[in-house]
Amino acid sequence: MTQNSGRAVTVLLTHDGEPLGTVGPFTVEAPYWNDVAPVTAHLESLLGSPTVVLRLLDVDGGADGRHGHATYHAETLARPVRTDALRGAPDAPWAALAPHAKRADWATPSGLREALDWADTRLRALGRPPVGPVRQVKTWNLAGLVRIPTAGGPAWLKTGPRFALCESVAIGLFASVDAPFAPTVLAADPDRRRVLLDHVPGEDCWGPSAGVVATTVPRLARAQAALSLRHPTAPDGLPDRSPRLLIDQVHRLLDGPSAAELTADELSRAHRAAARLPALVADLEACGLPNTVLHGDFHPGNWRSDSRQTTLVDFADSAFGHPAVDGLRPRPFTGAERWTQAADAWTTAWSELVPGCDPARALTLAQPLVHFGYAVRYQEFLDGIEPSEQRYHAGDPAAEIRAALACD
Repeated sequence: MTQNSGRAVTVLLTHDGEPLGTVGPFTVEAPYWNDVAPVTAHLESLLGSPTVVLRLLDVDGGADGRHGHATYHAETLARPVRTDALRGAPDAPWAALAPHAKRADWATPSGLREALDWADTRLRALGRPPVGPVRQVKTWNLAGLVRIPTAGGPAWLKTGPRFALCESVAIGLFASVDAPFAPTVLAADPDRRRVLLDHVPGEDCWGPSAGVVATTVPRLARAQAALSLRHPTAPDGLPDRSPRLLIDQVHRLLDGPSAAELTADELSRAHRAAARLPALVADLEACGLPNTVLHGDFHPGNWRSDSRQTTLVDFADSAFGHPAVDGLRPRPFTGAERWTQAADAWTTAWSELVPGCDPARALTLAQPLVHFGYAVRYQEFLDGIEPSEQRYHAGDPAAEIRAALACD
């Protein structure tokens, strides 16, 4: 395997939190660190027992969340049937398993078992008991995702961090104006930031067709226009990320740790840009578009289509704010032709929904604000997660600040 085709993996293995030994290094073709399905599949083939990855401990090499040599903490849900693949490794970093105040609940043996038990109980109450083994698909500092087979089709357990909203809040809001546009929530535990979702058929729309763009982008605008009438201010349970609130957040960001990653010239330019934000926000407001409920990560990979119906997924970054945040999101994920189509569809839809507004100008004005908003959000991630998993977002706030400066 080459460095560019996958990753090497070493696992520190426990059962009920008791260290059992290490497995690896071995290789998997999937390059992304949070894609743990091939890791657990390999472990189960070696050990003969169901296994889940709890969290990433370290990475040697790699970048952008992929490649390199990743070391994980994994937990067997039953004692291994076979132990010949286990190595006693006194030099392994067992100290990394010590408790940490910012560790996600699903990144601990007891927390993940409790979440799986919760999902099992809810499914049985719904008359959809699991009919096979659960399959962990992804886990990282922002989410855990588990596929659960049931007689009524797959269900998905998704867990989120304490500093995020429970996705059921945003899903419910979108479902209130366009039910098929949002996934079906089977159960939710807002206090624990976890949801149990019904399966959405189809494929994620990476590289979307012209037809999918032509229907999905205006559909979002229609839903958001309806939600803006129902909710002129931030609904309960949804963070308020409206442009005026961003002004003070950016000033605090530039006085924080991200400043150390900028050159003196970049930091000076960033402070000047921050000083212009009140005027920029006023110009954006003058474009006449209402603040509304945002999906928050409206790129095509979060559109799921079966050629008849498109449904949005992954509402973890939903908030109350300016619709241009979602309008601009497809841009880095599409080619020039498809982005031009998406931007035209967005501006046309809002022009029809809010007569007299200027969505084209709003889309231009919002660009630096959106990048500053992402910088603030990434810093929230870094502030909310334990040090070993900050590598997922290291440098992201500074990169977004630079992107905002490039909009001048």
